[in-house]
Order: sequence, then C-alpha cells, then structure tokens
Amino acid sequence: MVATGTVPTAAPPAKAAVRPGAVIALLVVAAFVVILNETIMGVALPELMRELDITAATAQWLTTAFLLTMAVVIPVTGFLIQRFPLRALFFAAMGLFTLGTVIAAVAPGFGVLLLGRIVQASGTAIMIPLLFTTVLNVVPAHRRGRMMGLISIVISVAPAVGPTVSGLILSVFPWRAMFIVMVPIALVAIALGARWVKNLTETRRVTLDVPSVVLSALAFGGIIFGLSSIGEAADGHAIVPVWIPLVVGAVALAAFVVRQLRLGSTDRVLLNLAVFRHSAFTVAVILVVVAMTTLFGVLILLPLYLQNVLGLGTLPTGLMLLPGGLLMGLMAPLVGNLFDRFGARPLVLPGAVVASAALWGFATLSVSTPIGFVIAVHCVLSLGLAFMLTPLMTSALGSLPRALYPHGSAIVSTVQQLAGAAGTAVFVTLMTVGAATAAANEGASTVDATASGIHSAFFVAACLSVAVIVLAAFVRSPKQVDAPEAMPAH
Repeated sequence: MVATGTVPTAAPPAKAAVRPGAVIALLVVAAFVVILNETIMGVALPELMRELDITAATAQWLTTAFLLTMAVVIPVTGFLIQRFPLRALFFAAMGLFTLGTVIAAVAPGFGVLLLGRIVQASGTAIMIPLLFTTVLNVVPAHRRGRMMGLISIVISVAPAVGPTVSGLILSVFPWRAMFIVMVPIALVAIALGARWVKNLTETRRVTLDVPSVVLSALAFGGIIFGLSSIGEAADGHAIVPVWIPLVVGAVALAAFVVRQLRLGSTDRVLLNLAVFRHSAFTVAVILVVVAMTTLFGVLILLPLYLQNVLGLGTLPTGLMLLPGGLLMGLMAPLVGNLFDRFGARPLVLPGAVVASAALWGFATLSVSTPIGFVIAVHCVLSLGLAFMLTPLMTSALGSLPRALYPHGSAIVSTVQQLAGAAGTAVFVTLMTVGAATAAANEGASTVDATASGIHSAFFVAACLSVAVIVLAAFVRSPKQVDAPEAMPAH
C-alpha cells in the first residue's frame, strides 16, 4: 500500500527487485568519509594558523562553520527525503562534498578554505539522514540492530578517528593533503553510486515551508554558534557576546516549535514534532544527546590534556585516541546483533554504568597520570558508549511509524549536532573556569592549572553520568515489527 500523497515512479518491466545490501553498504562508507571531516581540522589548526597567518579565533571558524552549516541544512532533509528520490539525493550529497573538498584543497587563503568547508558540510548534512531513512524503509525490524550497528561506526568512530587521521597526514604532508586524499575516495563512491544506487524509497509531493526553514536556521544556527563561542568567550576572544546568538537561537527555536505544532501533520511541516509523542523515541533521543555530548567533550579535552599537560605532540596524541575509536567500531556490529536478540535496555543500562565508571576514572587525571591509564580509560569509555549508541538510535527511530521516518532521522541528526557543540562548549568552559580558579586561588602553574581544570570538567561529567544510569532504566525496545520489502528499481 502506498501512503496518501505518495507518487511512486513506475518500475520498468521485467526488472527484478533491487537488493538493498549494496546500496546501504555504499551509503555507510560514503557517510563515514564525509563525517570524518567533521573533526579532522582540530589537530591541523596550529599549522593552518602559521601557514595562513590567522589567529586561533579565526581558525576555529573552520570547525564552527562546518557545524553551523550542518545545523542549518539537516532540518531541511526531512523535506528533501520525502520529495526527491534516493539516487538524486545521494549524488547531490556526494557531489557537494566532493566540490567542497576540491575547493578546500586548492584554496589560496582562509576565505576560500572556509567556503570549501561550508560546501563540504552541506553534503554531509544530507548524507546522514538519508542513510537512516533508507535503512528504516528497506530493512526488516528484526535485522535493524545489525544495520544500525554499522551506522554507529559512522556516527561515533568517524569523529573519533578524525584527529588520528589528520595527525598521521600532517606528520608527513602539508595541510592540503588532508583534502587531496579525500577527493579520489569521494570520486570512487560517486562512480559506484552510479552503478549500485537505486531508488529504494518512496517520494511524496510535499511543500517546503519557507518560514520554518528561516526559523530553523536562526534557531539551530544561533544555538550552535553561541555554544561554540563559549570557549572563545572564556579566553576573551569571542566575536560577539555569547548571550546574543543564544537568545536569538532560543527565541527562534520557540517560534519554530510553535509553527511546527500549528502545521501539525500537514505536508508543509518541516519537522513533525509528533515523533515526541512516542516515549521510546523521546527517552532514547535524550540519552543519545548525553552520549554524544560526552563523546565530543572527551574528544576536545583529551587532546588538550595529552598535549598541554603531558607534553605530547600531535601525532602521539592522535595515535593514543585511536584504540578507543577502533574498539567502538569493532563493537558496533556485535552490539547490533545483541540488540536484535535482547532489545535495548539489557545493553544500554550496562553501557551507561561502564561509561560512568570511565568518566570517574577521567576525573582522577593529573600531571603525573601514566599514559597507559589514559588509553585504558578511553577504551572503557568507548566500550560503554558502543553499548549505548546503537541500541538507542535503533530504539528511537524504530519506534516510529513509517510516515515519520524522514522527520525522526532529521531530528536525531540535528540533536546530535547540538550535542556535539554543547559537549565542546560545556567541557571547555568547565576546564577554563577550573583552570582560572586554580591559578588565582592556588597560584598554580599553567600546566597544573590546566590539569585542575580538566579534572573539574570530568568530575562534573561523572556526577551527571549517575543520572544517565537512572534514565537508562526507562529505555524500551521499539514495538514496531514491520518488515518492509525491497522496492523495485525506478
């Protein structure tokens, strides 16, 4: 049966049903490549500051602009996925990413490099919700855990190994190589897409509500910009007072929510907030936000600790973060299989306990902590998050009716970006305030003050992790057991 308003394209005669495995595999690989670029710039910023003669506040825009673009584009993907076929959106996403990568690789200065990052982010923002929605539409419910395990590799491991990849490249080549090596990979993905990607999902005639787009851009863009500026404000380098974008974002978000509720379930709604009527979705999304906040907070604090407290270089720092990222990737398929057998709560609750134990371990870091201990605790945290992310995302999206898949995917992807920005902002702010307090009250040296600030940040995170354990007890597996069939090629 086709939903009201759905406009299926007639399948050509004598064509066998498309096997979605190859399509999903290609989408997973493509998504891994594009998300890897979200955190690849962190280690490269010092070299870019020297090469381009820019300040740290200016260089940080290469990451901030990426997050801002993602926040603006992702809410629109719910409309795009409903309106346009899978094949067209895949080529749009990979085409934008490849174009942005080429622009960045040949950039003569900071302005063009920033433009390349924005174009890259536009493609990345389309790819992740597209991957989510495709899996939900073509994979039977009893096998979704396994598939979502693969997606978890993309969501969690790609950002985690970004600093390692950039550290390895920069240890041998100049900064442009970070983008040059991505171009042939992206072109291969496009070539394989031309052969493998078929239109596995349905399309509908929906209307884009322009006021909703404007409000969502102001809301999510303002909040992420404000959160991303907190760390700069703590150091006295903020471009504008932090409260301005935060207030603008909060007011626009309130107006956006009111408009979405007013539009209800009509074809004009940009993000259908009816997804939050499903308690399994709501609880899982809250925990996903906490998990991603922790992940990105750790990704920003640990390199600072390893370089500014323990005195390590960029390459050793990147290599030390690699075991945890690889462990999370190796565990994701296993956790997906376990989810298919046992459901969400038996995995999420132990995962929350393990992650909490790791955060309490990080709260003990000091100027004399052995490097082996840091690596071990990072691996323990990665293990805990691996047991949380796959079941949570599968539980959240799998609990929705089919008509809400595009909206649920867009909302999950949006809150992940907000969580990443929030994790970076909150952890950096706690570290900065803690370091300033130690320096002022105790007369600590720069290294000792930094170590004290990092201890304070992890201590607060460890305390909050106890509440996460309580919330994890309320996670439920999705009740929906639909078994979608592979659709004919269009």
